[in-house]
Amino acid sequence: MTRRVISSGASGSFSSNSRGKFQPLVAGHDQVASVAPGTMRLSVGERALALYEPNEGWLAVQKDLLDQQIIDTRGRKVVRVNDVDLVEYRTNGTVELRLTQVDVGLPGAVRRLLQGVVSPGVIRKLQDKLPQRAILWEFVNLIEPDPLRRVKLRITHEKLEDLHPADLAEIMEDLSAAERQGIIASLDEETAAAVLAELDARLTTQIVEKLDPEKAADILEEMAPDAAADVLGGLPKETSEELLDEMPGQEADEVRELLTFDPATAGGMMNTEFVFVGQASTREEVLQWMRAQDVNLDQLDTIVLLDGAAQFCGTVPVARLLLAAPEQQMAELKTEPLLSVPAEADEKEAFELFDKYNLRMLTVVDRDRRPIGTITVDDVVSRLMKN
Repeated sequence: MTRRVISSGASGSFSSNSRGKFQPLVAGHDQVASVAPGTMRLSVGERALALYEPNEGWLAVQKDLLDQQIIDTRGRKVVRVNDVDLVEYRTNGTVELRLTQVDVGLPGAVRRLLQGVVSPGVIRKLQDKLPQRAILWEFVNLIEPDPLRRVKLRITHEKLEDLHPADLAEIMEDLSAAERQGIIASLDEETAAAVLAELDARLTTQIVEKLDPEKAADILEEMAPDAAADVLGGLPKETSEELLDEMPGQEADEVRELLTFDPATAGGMMNTEFVFVGQASTREEVLQWMRAQDVNLDQLDTIVLLDGAAQFCGTVPVARLLLAAPEQQMAELKTEPLLSVPAEADEKEAFELFDKYNLRMLTVVDRDRRPIGTITVDDVVSRLMKN
């Protein structure tokens, strides 16, 4: 009978030579008596071992880890696994091999490259001169684009959802198309939407085109209307219409309206989700109303004011609102001068206003001077970066 170790972890996999054929067998950690370099001794005979059957919950050291790209969630970067550190734990008379950290530096690469070529002593001397770089296993996330493993992927990628969307987008730019697809598919819709909004437009288009239409529509629904319009504007018309049909009516209508504007105009830059109130309202009335609304607090910087004819008549920064007296009217808090742009205005006109008046937000109005959207400073920065 011949046995050889082909992977390590909480369980070991072995081969049994039976009538010239090798059958993979599996030994649990409670069946391991001792571990030494190149050898693993069992506490049971071959008949006590189970036949190996594929299990998507298992990781094979060589297939799934060595030379694979992983995400260092603490360092916020993509690295390659050169080696793994397995530590022997003895519990109740049995032995477990636990993966404690992965080697992503040159020492691990040198060890694997020269093993069997030069003596261990020479390898150790070379390693001592190289910088060590290892990541604790708890700070590692696997990149698994294989659709068959996405159930497991959803669990292991909880740490990825804790990363800032901009950090995760930067990481994804270093990955293959399949790996990017696997990560987006593993995230919840809200996180996926935030990440796609940070990605290069070309990559975003590639990802959305390959997603299931229902999943893609759910992600677009979580995006700001202007961001969703930017994504759909880069897709083939048939694909864009299919995704719009999958989206709820109100969200789809907002995006369709934005798609009618030239991307290089104020209308093509604006976001249709903004807070507007009557200028006769008091500070306390506005705060009470806002508490009852589903307002995106991360984007809430300035409030748009309407006069009695529902026309644009000013803006109030949130900071000024919070410092006002409870009964003070919004009309008394608005900033000067009164600035706005028509939807068909060239984007350069908006850029010049932001620069001249150090704006954080600019209101876009229709021909009747009714506010239809706002342009924020991050929209301007993003557009300038693309240009």
